[in-house]
Amino acid sequence: MAREGDGAGMEEIIVVDVERELDVPPVQRQDSLYVDATRAARGNHHGQESWAKTLRLAFQCVGILYGDIGTSPLFVYSSTFRDGVGHPDDLLGALSLIIYSFLLFTVIKYVYIALRANDDGDGGTFALYTLISRHARVSLIPNQQAEDELIAKYNRGKPPATLRRAAWMKELLETNKTVKISIFLLTILATAMVISDAVLTPAISVLSAVGGLREKVPYLTTDEIVWITVGILVFLFAIQRFGTDKVGYLFAPIILLWLVLIAGVGVYNLIKYDTGVLRAFNLKYIIDYFQRNKKKGWVSLGGILLCFTGTEALFSDLGYFSIRSIQLSFGFGLVPSVLLAYIGQAAYLRLHPEDVANTFYRSTPRICVVLVMIITTLLLTIVMLLVWKISIWCIVLFFIVFMSSESIYLSAILYRFAHGAYVPVAMSAVLMVVMIVWHYVHVKRYNFELENSVPRDKVKELLGRRDIKRVPGIGLFYSELVQGIPPVFPHLIDKIPSIHSVLIFVSIKHLPIPSVDISERFLFRQVDREDYKVFQCVARYGYQDAFEEGKDFVAGLVERLQYYIRDVNLYSVDCEAMMMKSSSYCSSHVESFGSHEKPSVRAVYAEEMITPAESFSEHAMHASGKSKHFSQFQEGKMNIEDMMKIQQEQQFILGEMNKGVVYIFGESEVVARPHSSFLKKVVVNYLYSFLRKNFRNGEKMMSIPRSQILKVGISYEI
Repeated sequence: MAREGDGAGMEEIIVVDVERELDVPPVQRQDSLYVDATRAARGNHHGQESWAKTLRLAFQCVGILYGDIGTSPLFVYSSTFRDGVGHPDDLLGALSLIIYSFLLFTVIKYVYIALRANDDGDGGTFALYTLISRHARVSLIPNQQAEDELIAKYNRGKPPATLRRAAWMKELLETNKTVKISIFLLTILATAMVISDAVLTPAISVLSAVGGLREKVPYLTTDEIVWITVGILVFLFAIQRFGTDKVGYLFAPIILLWLVLIAGVGVYNLIKYDTGVLRAFNLKYIIDYFQRNKKKGWVSLGGILLCFTGTEALFSDLGYFSIRSIQLSFGFGLVPSVLLAYIGQAAYLRLHPEDVANTFYRSTPRICVVLVMIITTLLLTIVMLLVWKISIWCIVLFFIVFMSSESIYLSAILYRFAHGAYVPVAMSAVLMVVMIVWHYVHVKRYNFELENSVPRDKVKELLGRRDIKRVPGIGLFYSELVQGIPPVFPHLIDKIPSIHSVLIFVSIKHLPIPSVDISERFLFRQVDREDYKVFQCVARYGYQDAFEEGKDFVAGLVERLQYYIRDVNLYSVDCEAMMMKSSSYCSSHVESFGSHEKPSVRAVYAEEMITPAESFSEHAMHASGKSKHFSQFQEGKMNIEDMMKIQQEQQFILGEMNKGVVYIFGESEVVARPHSSFLKKVVVNYLYSFLRKNFRNGEKMMSIPRSQILKVGISYEI
C-alpha cells in the first residue's frame, strides 16, 4: 500500500505469474501509479514493404524533399566566388569540395547513418531526443511512470546487449542535471533553427529561380521579380492543405523534370567545354585550393555548404516516407543529377570565369543549417553509445570526422555572420526564448502541484463531508499531475460543495514515442472503493497523436473504464483467500519487473492499482487449463453474484454518462514569489502569462462545447 501523501514513495510488493509457479521475485511499486503487467508487449514487426509501395514513395520523395537541395546549383558557385575566380584551378578545388562535402554529409551521414537512427519511423532532432528519452530519463518533468515502458512501441528496437559504456552514458544522462539541461537546450535550439530555416528557404529558393528570368527577359524590374515570387509562394503554401500525398504527386513530375534537365545540361557542358574538370575527384585539388587562397578559401566554405542545404529534410521528413524509398530516389535520382550539374557548371566556368555571378541570383549565409547538423551529430553519437551500442571505434571515427568537418564549415559561416545575415538567427532566438520560458514555468508549476498534491486521507475526508451533494452525471477533472490529486480539488469543494456521481481525474500525458495505440491509451485507478465512484485516469499520447473531440474522448474513456471495472472486481474478489494459499498477489507477465530477493509478504488490493484498461481477464479467457493455479483462480472468480455486481457498476457508469458530462479545468494563475529575482518575475508574470493567454486552450483543442465547461481558478506562487 502506498504511503499516503507521499508522491514519490516506493514499496516492495510480491506479484506472481499465475501461469507459472507462484514463487516469483518482487517488483517495486511506485506510489504514483502501480504497473499492471498483464498485457504482453507486442513486437515490432511492420512487415516487408512491397517494391510497388517503395517506388510510389520514392516518386513522392522527389516532389517533397528535393526542392531545396535540388535547386542548390543555382547559387553555389556564385556564392563561393563572390569576388570572381582568382585562379583557373580554384574551380577544380571548389568542385572537389562540393563533391566530397555532398557525399560526406548527405549520402554517408544522413542517408546511410541518420536515417537508421529513427524513432519508430520518424526522424529529425526531436525524434533523436525522444529516442534518447526512452533509454535514459533525461526529461526535466518528473512524470515518468513504470507503466509507460509496457507500451508496445516504447522500447522498440532496444538491443539486448548491455555494455559498460552504455550503462555509463545512461547514468550520466539520468543523474547529471547539467547534462539534461544541455541536451534539452540543444534540442530546442535545433528545432528553432529548423523552423526559422524553413521560413526563409522557400523565399530564397523561389526568388533565386525567378531571378533567372532576367537572362531571357532582361527588362524585368526587381519589384516585378519580387511580386512574381510572392505569387508563387502564396500558391505553394495554399496547396499545402491538400496533404503530403497530393502535393508529392503534384510536384514530383516538376522536380523530376528539373533534375533530368540540369543533369542533361551538365553532361552537355562537360563534353563541350572541358572534360578536364573530372580531375576534381582528386583530393589534391582541395589541398591546393586552401594553400593558394588561405583565409579567402576558408571564408568561401560559406558558399560551398549551400550544396547540402536541405539535407536535414531527408531526416526530419522521414515519417512521411520510408528509409528504402529515400535511399532509392536519392541514390538514383538526386545524386547523379546534382553532381552532373555542378561538374557541368565548373566545365563552363573554366572557359568563361567572368560569368560566375550569373549562376547566382540571391542567397544569404544560413548558419542554421550547420548548427542543426552539429547538434544532430552530437545526438547521433549519444544514440550510438546508448541505444545502438556499437563498437567504440566506429563511434569515435564518426564523431571525429563529422564534428571536425562541420566545425570548419561553422567557423566560416560565423565569419560571414559577422557581416550580416542576422534574420535566421534572430528568428531562432525568439522561438527558443518562447520554448524555454514555457518549459521552465511548466516544470515549476508541475513540481508545485506535485509537492502540494492532496493526500489520500484528505480526499476521503473531503468526500465524506456531510454538506457534499452528489450531482448526476460524469465530471472529468483535468489536471497535468499524474502522481496524485491536484491541489485545486479542495479549492473546488470549498467553493462548490458538490461532486458528480462519477468523478474522474484525467491527466493528459505525452510520451516520447510517435503514437500510442488506443488500446494502450488509458490507465485507471480507483481513488476510493466505498460508495463514491472516484477514479484517476492517465490518457497517454505520442507526439504525433491528435486529440480527439470531446465526445469521442469520453466515449473511448468510458468504454475502457468498463474493462477496468470488470477487471478490478475480478482481482479483488476472494484475493485474501489466494493470499493465504499462495503468499502473493495475482497478476501475470511480471517477471521482467522483479528482483530475486524474498521480501516480506503483503497484499496490494485492486483499489490501490492503476492498470491498463484491458488486463487480467482479457488473458484469462485464453489461458484456462495452463496450470492448476490458474484454473483455481478462475473457478474462485466466475460466479453469478460477482458478475451481476460488475454489470450493475458498468450500467451505473453508462447511465451517468447519458445524464451528461461536465469538463472541469483548473485555471491556475502562476506568479513568481514576492522575493523572487527581477528576471524571474519578468519571465513568470509577464512572458509566460502572455504566452498562456495567446495559446490555444485545452477545451478548444478538444472542441468541447462551452456549456459543458466548468473552470476553477487558483493561484500558485512558484
